[in-house]
Formats: sequence, C-alpha cells, structure tokens
Amino acid sequence: MNEMDGGNQSIVSEFLLLGLSHSPNIQILLFIVFLMLYLIIVPGNIIIITLVVTDPHLHTPMYFLLANLSFVDMWLSTNTTPKMIIDFLRKNKTISFAGCMSQIFFSQFIAALEMVLLVVMAYDRYVAICKPLHYFTIMGLQRCIGLVVSAWAIGLVHAMSQLIVIVPLPFCGPQEIDSFFCDRPLVIKLACMDLYKIEIFMNVNCGIVAVIPFILLLISYSHILLTVLRSSKVGASKALSTCSAHITVVLLFFGPCIFLYVWPLNITWMDKFLAVFYSVFTPFLNPTIYTLRNKEMKNAVERLRKYCIDSKGNNLKTQ
Repeated sequence: MNEMDGGNQSIVSEFLLLGLSHSPNIQILLFIVFLMLYLIIVPGNIIIITLVVTDPHLHTPMYFLLANLSFVDMWLSTNTTPKMIIDFLRKNKTISFAGCMSQIFFSQFIAALEMVLLVVMAYDRYVAICKPLHYFTIMGLQRCIGLVVSAWAIGLVHAMSQLIVIVPLPFCGPQEIDSFFCDRPLVIKLACMDLYKIEIFMNVNCGIVAVIPFILLLISYSHILLTVLRSSKVGASKALSTCSAHITVVLLFFGPCIFLYVWPLNITWMDKFLAVFYSVFTPFLNPTIYTLRNKEMKNAVERLRKYCIDSKGNNLKTQ
C-alpha cells in the first residue's frame, strides 16, 4: 500500500474477495455448476441475437428489444462470472483496485440499462395490446433505436455518478470483501471515513433508477391486463402468455437489485444469494423464458435447425 500525503491514510492496490464458500469440496462443486451455467448463458443469448438478426420473421420491435436484452444479459453475467469461476480454483482471490472499480462501474451500468430496457419492452407490449392499430406507427425503427439509446445513456450516467463518488474515497484497510465480486455497498464500507451521507446519496440514486422503472412497469402491465380481460379469449390467452414471461423477468431482476442497492438487508448470506441470482441466474433464465414460452422464437429455432441440416446435406452432396 502507498502512503497518502505522509499521513496515516493509505490507498489499497488490491482487494481480497472471500467468495461464496471456504470449503474446497464445495468450491469444486460450485466451479462445475457455474461453469456449466455460463456455458449455457453465453451461447443461449448469442443464439437469440443471431435469430433476431438473421430471421426476417423476427424483424419486429419486440424482437429487436429482446435481442438488446440478450446482449445486456450476456454482458451482465460476463462482468462477474468468469472471475468467480476462476477464483474457485485459486487460494488467494484478489482483484486489483482498477479491476474492482471496473466491476462496480459495469454492474451499475448494466443493471440500470436493463431496468430501463425492461420498461421500454413493457411500453412496446402496452402499445401492441392497447393500441394495436397504431403499433407500427408508434413503435417505428427510429423510435425503437431512440428508446434503446436512451436506456444506454441513463445506464451510463447512473454508473458514472456512482463511480465519481467511490474512486476518490480513502481506502486504508481492511481489504476483504465478503462476496465473489466487488459489490458497491460492500466496497464503500471499506473506506476510512464517515459514509452516512454517501450511502444516502447512493441509495437514493439507485432508488430513482430502480423504483421509478418498477412503478412504470406496474402501471404498464396493469393497463395491459385490464385491456386483455376485456378482449377475446384467444387474444387474451396469447397476450397473457407473453406478458407473464415479461413479468417473470421483471420480478426476477428487480427483486434482488432493490434489496441489494435500495433497501439493503445487510444479511451476508442473503446478499450473496441475491447477487448470484441477478448476475448469473437471471441471464440464464431470460433466454429460457423467452424461447420456451414464445411460439415465434421456437419456430425461428426450428427454421435455423432445418437450414443448418439442409446446408450440411448440400455440402456433403458436393463433396
């Protein structure tokens, strides 16, 4: 550690991650489980993005937004999971100061981005179900791109507002973070100063990003459900199937984020579970929910499978 201004404060050059377990046997088991999950998350989300880009049947606003969600989910998992997997095999689970700040920045950036993106997806479904005759007029390509760019901008501003407060803090020890990654609430607790005002600022900041989108989502889906109940049984069934998948994703993502960053529980094992859930299991469940419950996605997968088989057969004939 390097001394600061000749005083008794110092800057740590790295942090020690305590991980999820201290038992070698459990760590090996966790290594296998999370490696398998990650090897499903990345290809699963890449398949969704590929299908949306290549299949003309999926060139609609809903699937454009879904492809963006898959990209964000893949990035969310990649921010923490690869290092966590490697650390299961390491005795000293250290991370540099720069690496720690990077994890904080991207975790806050991606979380805020996904929250706003889920609101945009809910708005898309609201227009499709409540104003079907004006859907393609309201949700044109330019409007979709503008909404997605706005989501990225909000995520970037939120992450930067957190980072410019955290980086200058005096970290003079201890260096231990009782988690598998540099989680913002745990890192700032290591700063050697009174954090009351900073914690209030960060909780309010995260509250604005999390609670407002959550309220907007509740309003959107309430309107959708009321409209669906007044529509035909066939239309209602299809709309409810789509919306139930969206609502499931919303609850799985917003729940852990709110209890981690807005109203912290301060229960170590619960915080670890919630962090794992939103950074690993949510990106794993999203492609599963959207592909298994969506008829168009299943048809697109089948078309891609047939195309691959036909291409392979043609290649064999030409040889």
